[in-house]
Amino acid sequence: QVQLVESGGGLVQAGDSLRLSCAASGRTFSTYAMGWFRQAPGKEREFVAVISRSGMSTDYAVSVKGRFTISRDNAKNTLYLQMNSLKPEDTAVYYCAASDLGGIPARIALFGSWGQGTQVTVSS
Repeated sequence: QVQLVESGGGLVQAGDSLRLSCAASGRTFSTYAMGWFRQAPGKEREFVAVISRSGMSTDYAVSVKGRFTISRDNAKNTLYLQMNSLKPEDTAVYYCAASDLGGIPARIALFGSWGQGTQVTVSS
């Protein structure tokens, strides 16, 4: 099992940037595909981005493609989400999650370990 702790959220203005981090501990970080998800008030949790175990493959939700970048540092057991050109509709609690599967899974059900989330609020 892996334990995940997100950080880096906050209150920013539209157009600003933020970088989220997710520190992992426990089982070997590099054995997991890692993902970012978000949940806005009154909405279901949704996929944001995923990265493969090696970091060679990534995928993004259409709504963030070109603005967000997912990356990982397996030596530091850390996952990142660089968020640029933030919009008010990006406001949500952001969660990192780990999947035992190879490749770049995107379905919530395929991720077995979750962090507690970090709030991102984008004002207009």
